[in-house]
Amino acid sequence: MSPEPAADHRRAERARRLVAQSAALGARPVRRLAGPVGTPSGTPTGTPSGTPTGTPSGTPTGTRSGARTGRRPSRRTGPPGPERAAARLVARSTGATLAGLPTTPPSPYWRPGERTLRLLTVATVAAVAALATGHPWLLALAAGPAVLLALAATGNDRPSRLDAENTVTPRRCLEGEPITVRITVRHDGRIGRLDPSAALGPGVTLTAVTVGATEVDLVVRAERWGRWTLGSVDIDVYDAGGLARRTVRTDLGTVDVFPEPSAARLTPIPVRLPERLGEHTTAHEGTGVEVVGVRPYVPGERQRRIHWPSTTRRDAVQINQFAAERAADAVVLMDTLADFRDAATGRSSLDETLRAATGLTRAYLRRHDRVGLIAVGGKLRWLTAGSGERQSYRMVESVLEVRQDRGYRGLLAPRLPVAALPRHALVYAFTPLADQRILDVLGRVRDLGNPLVVVEIPAGEPAVEPGDEIDAVALRLWHAEREAMRSALRARGVPVARYTPGEALDLALAPLLRRRIGGGAR
Repeated sequence: MSPEPAADHRRAERARRLVAQSAALGARPVRRLAGPVGTPSGTPTGTPSGTPTGTPSGTPTGTRSGARTGRRPSRRTGPPGPERAAARLVARSTGATLAGLPTTPPSPYWRPGERTLRLLTVATVAAVAALATGHPWLLALAAGPAVLLALAATGNDRPSRLDAENTVTPRRCLEGEPITVRITVRHDGRIGRLDPSAALGPGVTLTAVTVGATEVDLVVRAERWGRWTLGSVDIDVYDAGGLARRTVRTDLGTVDVFPEPSAARLTPIPVRLPERLGEHTTAHEGTGVEVVGVRPYVPGERQRRIHWPSTTRRDAVQINQFAAERAADAVVLMDTLADFRDAATGRSSLDETLRAATGLTRAYLRRHDRVGLIAVGGKLRWLTAGSGERQSYRMVESVLEVRQDRGYRGLLAPRLPVAALPRHALVYAFTPLADQRILDVLGRVRDLGNPLVVVEIPAGEPAVEPGDEIDAVALRLWHAEREAMRSALRARGVPVARYTPGEALDLALAPLLRRRIGGGAR
């Protein structure tokens, strides 16, 4: 036997004895010693001597190599290291968000970090053990941490100026769209790692965190429309040695989240239209593109308007008659007196109100009509009628803060400004029909003579437990009250269209196209 295999044989026998002794003592076998023991010098780990490098025939690649080397397969499961760190930061930020936004500023001074506390703990335990047992050599365990702490205390490379600035992109977005926040730490010295923690405002959730050398990237998402406060981010900045840290805070400001408009293309019109050119056909003769009849020729008219079939048949020159095309005025009246959440679907009546109103507004603005807004709630908000794409954004921005008015509990309905209701303007009232005060507001609109359409937003049927007779009676009364409100509106000639969230608004407005909507006399 050659000396090299003999040495390998002795090492293998020693490894087997260690495994047997460990098993006899009840300890975990030292399995890592059984791996490279039989590997000669200069041979790759896991490849026996005399075997060509590669996978033998019939052996799966990478699956049984651990059994040959004796290495213990890793039991660690889950995402890799960076993903675990990001998940930990997201979990900690979620806890900070639940605790609420911070009110006190962070300390502007450097303070010990976790590594410093661990070194102090080791030094203290070693010193106490030396005093308790009388073994001076235990003080050597405290010497290393003490030297590191002394060197860190005398270091002069920590930055004296430390602050953070942020960039939020975009500041305006739709519901559910991601918002990227980049925070840059500015300093004048050497720093170590960054450890951020975000306390976000209501309605905002954190989805991802990426930490770099001097930058922290956050990805947040606002699930509901509104003007939301993004919150603030505290970043623990460690020194180069990782023994001391200092916290810097940056305020992320606010973001405007616009609703996702409902699909709407139909634009019902009232009987009377203002004398302004538009795209709605009227019954009066004018300059348009839709032919409504023929009439005899009058000297001075254009020859291109001659209707030749009628001219030949009547033996006289006949001219095409065109219907006048006018623009319409519409006013969106939003009921923000209360917000009801459907127990079955979780939908909010206030959310669906603005989404439907935004879809209808865009439909009218696409046809070059003028649209105004009135929000009836704790604080009366209104916007005069206007046209153009900018009007749609102005209307949404004016009601992004209506959630702050929900705490208002007045007994009387607010008075509507006359300037917000142009003459003969078609008023669309989006309401869940759950508050008696809205009936008073709609009655005042009707008294002004404006044509009115009520679009009912479902408020969510109350949940009733099976077998509970009292709740069943209360639910019947609830249905009867809502039907009484609909009947009272229809009795005054006000059409009521029921909108189903998730469907196109055109399905609810289609019956209104059968005839033009009339109003009263102002």
